[in-house]
Order: sequence, then C-alpha cells, then structure tokens
Amino acid sequence: MIEPILKVDALEKRFPIKKGLLRKTVGYVHAVDDISFELKPGESLGLVGESGCGKSTAVKSLLRLIEPTGGKIFFEGEDVTHAPQSRLRQLRNDLQIIFQDPYSSLNPRLKVSQSISEPMDIFKTPASKKARKERVAELLEKVGLRPEFADRYPHEFSGGQRQRICIARALALNPKIIIGDEPVSALDVSIQAQVINLMKHLQEELNLSYLIISHDLAVIEHMCDRVCVMYLGRFVEVADDTEIISNPLHPYTQALLSAVYEPNPEQTQNRTVLTGDVPSPINPPPGCHFHTRCPHVKDICRQSSPPLVELSPGHMVACHLYNT
Repeated sequence: MIEPILKVDALEKRFPIKKGLLRKTVGYVHAVDDISFELKPGESLGLVGESGCGKSTAVKSLLRLIEPTGGKIFFEGEDVTHAPQSRLRQLRNDLQIIFQDPYSSLNPRLKVSQSISEPMDIFKTPASKKARKERVAELLEKVGLRPEFADRYPHEFSGGQRQRICIARALALNPKIIIGDEPVSALDVSIQAQVINLMKHLQEELNLSYLIISHDLAVIEHMCDRVCVMYLGRFVEVADDTEIISNPLHPYTQALLSAVYEPNPEQTQNRTVLTGDVPSPINPPPGCHFHTRCPHVKDICRQSSPPLVELSPGHMVACHLYNT
C-alpha cells in the first residue's frame, strides 16, 4: 500500500471576532470545520465548492501560512502541525503554491529571472549564481517560454504567460507537492486549457502531487484523480473524479454539477436550483450545514451532523439520506 505524502486529520480553522475597546472575543468565524484527507505521491486531489466555503483557508492552514485552530498535519509521516519556523522553512522546498491571480503574484519591479531565482537565492540551491541562471533558462523552457524572456518584466507578458512564469517559480526548488489555488480561473478559457495541459505534463514528467482548489468542476474533472466537495467548511462528498461526475450522491454535489453549462444544444439539461443563501460561517446552522437549502431535508438533518460514510470503495458521503 502506498503511504500518503500528505495527511490532514480533523483540520479546523476559526477566526475570532473581536469588538469593543478591549477587543473582547464575541464569537468565531467557522472557516474550516473538521476536514480530513490524504494525498498520495503523484496523485491529484481537488477541493471544490462555491466561493467562501473554506477551500483557500484550508490550504493556507495546512501550509501554516495561517495557524490552524485544531487538527494535525503530516508530511511524509512527520507531524508538522506545530513544527518550528526553522523546520517550516525547510518544508518550503517540498511544498509550493501557485496563486489565482498571475497579475498580482509577480513583483512588477523584478525581472522574470529574479522572480524565478528568488527561491533558489534564499536556499542557495544550486550553490553558484551561474548554475541558478542556467536553472532559470531550463525552467522557462520547461513551461513553454523562451529563455531570453528572463530579462523582461511581468507587464510585458499576457496572463497565460505570467501564470507559466509562476509555475516555473513554483518548480524552482524541485517540490514534491504543488498547491494550485484556482490556478486557471483568472485566464481566458482557451488559455486555461493550455495551462492545464502544461501542469498535467509536468506532473507526469516530475512525479508531482497536486492539490487543486477550484469552483469549476470542469477544471477539477480534467486535472484531478479524486475530488473533495466542500460546503461551509465541511466535506460533504469525497470520490474519484469519474465517480463524482457520473454518480453524484449528495444533493449539493448534484446541484453543482447541474449548474455546469452543457454546450450541446440538442441535449436537455435538468437543473437543480437551490433556494436561499449560504448560511453565515459566524453562526452556522445546527446539524447538517446544508439542511437550510436541501430539497430532501429531514428532521434529523436539523438535529445532528452526518458523518462521512463510505457507500462504495473510495466514495464517501455525509448525508442522512444514506445514513438512516
């Protein structure tokens, strides 16, 4: 059995709400509420859900960019939940992130060569400046850009080219895991396909593990092996990508899939339209968080939170429709 390279157990993140002159804590924002998952070497895992469900907060918590409130994080079997900053600095070699907006994630005052070489300069890997310069040229070619682009500034590139530069920067330290926080959502659709194909090619070539955040199920379907569907800080369904697309079981997953545009005009599309708004994470509803919008709500849904139950190999659902 292949051991996971990354394991997250019961991760939680709550932000305190402070008011008054003394900044007294009067409540909490329940951003991430008890999620667990594993990522295996060479695997792609997708976190999908609508805006505000906690996807980005979960990733920032496991990277320790913000400190988690609870839970444990294991990297290659090592508990790094409370690792000191010196150890976290070393982990940056193996854990890299690609941000959503390529326009704001590159320093406009730095040349492309400086942006890509900055991680190598910090860690002195490779040791010589000449080797780092050669590495920058190699990385640019690897992401489909010409080496002479190294002396240009970010404003001279299109959005798709900038995201390729960000990918090259993420690869600079030979990471084992790359986290993509909506890596193609800011790009044109035609450019999205090019960047997705590039990332898939790099994954096969370098044996990378991907953790991809997206609200776009089409992107997740093309990039990921397994999918975790998230709603208001919790996982409601976890399954292989083909299983999620062909056999969604949770009512929220069914609604997400029904909202995907069908380009074939001859094919009828059954829409599942959810009523109401997403509840506030400051005061989430008791029981199942989805019960305020669920078309199949039962009394038990308002009283207790359903656990993730494995209904078939690798397919887990948190819904009282299948637990009672």
